[in-house]
Amino acid sequence: MAIIVFQHGELVGPGRLGLTLRDNGFKLSIRRLDLAADHPINRNALEDFEGGSLIPADFDNVQGVIALGGAQNVGEDHAWMPGELAFLKATHERQLPLIGICLGAQMIAHTLGGQVGKMDTPEIGIKTVSLNPIGQTDPVLAGIAWDSPQYMTHGYEVKQLPPGATLLGSSKECKNQIFKAGVRTYAFQSHPEFDRAMIEALLPQEKDFCARANISESDLRAQLDKHYPDFARYADRLCVNIASYLFPLERKLNA
Repeated sequence: MAIIVFQHGELVGPGRLGLTLRDNGFKLSIRRLDLAADHPINRNALEDFEGGSLIPADFDNVQGVIALGGAQNVGEDHAWMPGELAFLKATHERQLPLIGICLGAQMIAHTLGGQVGKMDTPEIGIKTVSLNPIGQTDPVLAGIAWDSPQYMTHGYEVKQLPPGATLLGSSKECKNQIFKAGVRTYAFQSHPEFDRAMIEALLPQEKDFCARANISESDLRAQLDKHYPDFARYADRLCVNIASYLFPLERKLNA
């Protein structure tokens, strides 16, 4: 069995979340639907997982699903996106663990009936995310400060949550930062998977967001120098919580 990971760009891999899950005994099968099926990443995934397509035909060997971030946006014309959206919805309906990060969070919101749209001003850099009373008592967010620094980089946001979803946390610029839907579906607009090296690698590509948000690259680096240690500590805790609470122990033992 494996956790399916949909990765949507070269520099936005599973990062610290992937390392934490592997350290806890889980196996990841990374899929790049934005690349050809014969790309080495995808060949490895197919060789290491029973099933002949990048989107599994069934859930027999699927332990859970993670949809990561990317430069793409919901509503754009990407040939691979409808298939992934359908698979995310089916994962949620089966009450399997489903984690969405940034683009992945927006895709979950969209496929479950919420609304996603462009922000007037992108949210980029270290921002404070505040947990509401429900978020403060959610076990997946245990040990996370009620007001914690989180790293953001997004120009779209969830404008309206899906029917029945529960808001857990917000930032000043983006209300729907963290939400839960059903039993094991969690969505995060921020990037708890990022480490400092991943952020640094992405900075040269963030010039448009920086200009629109009226923040310089040097300002971003100053934020990181000041707040990264706290961000990393809370991100590590969240990743451990995800590994500990969202993925049933008996399924790991029987994998």
